[in-house]
Amino acid sequence: MGFPGTWMTESESVVYRVVPKCACSTVGQILHYSDHGRFFDGDIHDAQTGLHKWAFDASQPRITDVVKNRRAPAFTFVRNPYTRILSSFFDKICGIQRNGNRYRGKLVPQLVQQYGVAVEGEFDQIASFRRFLLFARDTIRWRKPMEPDIHWSAVSGHVATFIVNGGRYDHIAHTEEFNPGMQAVLDAIETPHSVDLAAVPRFNESEGHGPKRAHPVEDFFDDLSMHLVREMYKRDFELFGYDIDDPSSKRPVRAIDLDEVHAKLGD
Repeated sequence: MGFPGTWMTESESVVYRVVPKCACSTVGQILHYSDHGRFFDGDIHDAQTGLHKWAFDASQPRITDVVKNRRAPAFTFVRNPYTRILSSFFDKICGIQRNGNRYRGKLVPQLVQQYGVAVEGEFDQIASFRRFLLFARDTIRWRKPMEPDIHWSAVSGHVATFIVNGGRYDHIAHTEEFNPGMQAVLDAIETPHSVDLAAVPRFNESEGHGPKRAHPVEDFFDDLSMHLVREMYKRDFELFGYDIDDPSSKRPVRAIDLDEVHAKLGD
């Protein structure tokens, strides 16, 4: 299976396992800058050069060699499941994508018809999000009416593929503490160009895709919604140190134990 979702600098200084909705645009741009002294002009996900990506056939043997022989540190970022699923809703379901279309073509009309999700005009954001949450649970629990999308499938699932296929993380950082986490990665490697994190813009490629969130995070989650989130993301909360009982508690409540993550996701 290899290492899907994995990027690596062309200088082979560091390996990054991309996790959707966890600052991946900003991380990718930082890696690009660390090699080339400039940011990629556009969405880093569209870049065909400047980074090794598992999606490129020519990059796969290079990534495999570096990962298997641990010739460079590997890292990833994780995020609070409450804010991540909410961000996925506003970006992917409510928003118009950078190609000018709705995400995945018929997905939104299907959600409107089958789950009563509204995305047009002055819709009820809370009601529509909770109906989307039922759909997301159905895709994760029963893989119906479709396979779970990468933007709302569990973070632990993304993180696990790298471990199961023979990789090991040297750093796993919280998106909510981005600068300290990214600085720890940069401090552990040598790059052709130094990176000043304080001067790096946030490359939030989903910004502006959809309507502005009108309520605090916790208002979107009633008792049933919290139950669905626990059902989908219990392992994420446990492994990555987030508060499962309080949607308003965005930041992690404990550090990540790398040995625990490898032990529990390495099966």
